[in-house]
Amino acid sequence: MARTRGSWTGGTLTAGAVLKPQRAARAVFHPAWIPEALDRSVERLKRFRVIAGAVASLGVYTFVEGGFDITELLENALTASVVLLFLTPLTVGAMLLVWRRGGTVRQLRRPLLNSLALLGLFVGCVAVLLLLVRTVNASANPVVIIGVGLTMMWLLVFTAYGAVRVSGNFFGTAATHRCLPPLLATVTSWLVAVPDLVTGDLHGLRLTLGYVFILGAPVTVTAIALLEMGRLKRRYGIRLTAHPATLAPTTPLPIPAPAGAPYLPPRGHHPYGRPQTPYPQPQGHPYATHPHHPHGG
Repeated sequence: MARTRGSWTGGTLTAGAVLKPQRAARAVFHPAWIPEALDRSVERLKRFRVIAGAVASLGVYTFVEGGFDITELLENALTASVVLLFLTPLTVGAMLLVWRRGGTVRQLRRPLLNSLALLGLFVGCVAVLLLLVRTVNASANPVVIIGVGLTMMWLLVFTAYGAVRVSGNFFGTAATHRCLPPLLATVTSWLVAVPDLVTGDLHGLRLTLGYVFILGAPVTVTAIALLEMGRLKRRYGIRLTAHPATLAPTTPLPIPAPAGAPYLPPRGHHPYGRPQTPYPQPQGHPYATHPHHPHGG
């Protein structure tokens, strides 16, 4: 569906989409103003980064230590989201100081505000979902459990799909600078790991296994982020230290045709260089009078 210019969802959030939380999450958490990926290789790296980042942000220790607990998982997610609410502006602010020689903050005001709004929206969804879960757990009223429970299940799917989207585009910060998402993912993953390293909290795990779980996510995210930024620099000339206004415009690479696809000539082009109709007509009018009558003398 074509996106409406100037709108948040680009016209993709229809009544039918609201009934399907995954489609609604795609429309809300991957807005129309987020630029498309430049090529498939960068997009694949981004997906690997999302998977590795999820290990740190969603709290794998919940599963390792004592089984799955939805309330504890949401509490960890809310804590990480609130940390992001403060960490993201600080990281972007540091980059604005680096970029100050190449341009002004005013040039980046709109994409930065959009990213902040997307971050706040996601944090709000996690907070409301946690409130609904606690309400269902604390209530003994069947009507409340059914009514709130159905809303909770819809919002759970919506927020889970939204988490995947915002992890990939990192709250739309690519609209400001293509290198911001991998940078923010790296900073966030290390911020989650460093307190455990400093305090020695291994979450009940053995020494070796504990450090593997603590360092695995940030090291993986950092390596993938460096690869991603390296490809952006080599292929498109996008450098992290350059102000976005100084970078040349970039367009996504065309998707190559699959191997073995038949050759299709351009529209209006004949393969032998001469246009033809499928049923060529004879020259002249088919009922024209012959110059000599067949019974004439």
